[in-house]
Amino acid sequence: MKFQLKPTSAALILAGVALAFGQTASADVTVKIGSAAPLTGAIAHIGQDQADGAQLAVNEINKAGNLVIGGQKVILQLDSQDDAADPKTGTQVAQKLVDDGVVAVVGHLNSGVSIPASKIYSDNGVVQITPASTNPQYTLQGYKTTFRVIGTDAQQGPALAKYAQKLGIKKVAIVDDATAYGQGLADEYAKTAKAEGIQVVSRDATNDKATDFKAILTKIKAERPDAIFYGGMDATGGPFAKQAQQLAIKARIMSGDGVCTPDLSKLAGNATDGIICSIAGGDLSKMAGGAQFAKDLKAAFGHDPVVYSPSSYDAVHVIVDAMKRSNSITRAGILAAMPKTNYNGLTGNIQFDEHGDLKGASISLYKYVGGKMTLLDVLKM
Repeated sequence: MKFQLKPTSAALILAGVALAFGQTASADVTVKIGSAAPLTGAIAHIGQDQADGAQLAVNEINKAGNLVIGGQKVILQLDSQDDAADPKTGTQVAQKLVDDGVVAVVGHLNSGVSIPASKIYSDNGVVQITPASTNPQYTLQGYKTTFRVIGTDAQQGPALAKYAQKLGIKKVAIVDDATAYGQGLADEYAKTAKAEGIQVVSRDATNDKATDFKAILTKIKAERPDAIFYGGMDATGGPFAKQAQQLAIKARIMSGDGVCTPDLSKLAGNATDGIICSIAGGDLSKMAGGAQFAKDLKAAFGHDPVVYSPSSYDAVHVIVDAMKRSNSITRAGILAAMPKTNYNGLTGNIQFDEHGDLKGASISLYKYVGGKMTLLDVLKM
């Protein structure tokens, strides 16, 4: 009998010895999958949602008890780390996960963290699947280890700009939080807005820790745009919208998936009404199994899905699918199987292009009515 697993733990070594002597291995093998997201700080609610989606998948797979690779039962363990949405912390977390022996990683959330962390994973042959980072540069670095299970800003930005044109918006002011995500999304929006004949009257930058936007907003008010595009997260996007309302700015606010959360109304109050935003994925209510997923997530972790729990749930299943197809729990085996992924998950069919980007990604557009997200449209890109 050929033993196809490469030992990465004492349990595996003992199992290999047993097989060498013609005995049947019965010990379970524990395999670590990494999870990296901001679990503290202003966007911890988004990061925890991402981590919980991955943990739910791990829990369900372990409960089923039928994951067998190379003749051995595999038990998954999620190694969940807090990257604090910080690039420096993120690279430290990446190195820790590598040192912990994870076979693959679900993360990170922020593009500005995923991009620098990706080199560490690449150097160590560890598959990295982000369920949240949308900056196109993440998968354009030439690394064979980078994958994502959502769309990109090169799809999300144009979708929002084309919708603005459809609404009859003629002039737009653009503000971003100077992160890889916020600036990258704003760049993509601006590019398409100009191509669609929309005048970009100004471009301003703030930062992802800002709380006071009145100086920028006062300047924008004088420019009288029809819309303001904000590239950033809900922790800053909420106060931004609220202060715009306080200054009696009538321009419609548009933004991307970082702002597009159920928590936005807690941060902006009734200033959320009329905001249009996007998510670089499908709408959970339209997914087969979406209602059950929401029920299971709440039962396990006490909260409704925020943004990225469905995609992180699928990322775990994609890793497990690669294990099954390669009949391996090694980093190399999983990596070798990833390009040929063809997995039907919660969020839909998952296949990757030559860069590791999701083929046939969806972009969902929403507006807020009475503080609640209301689906406008789902676009197939």
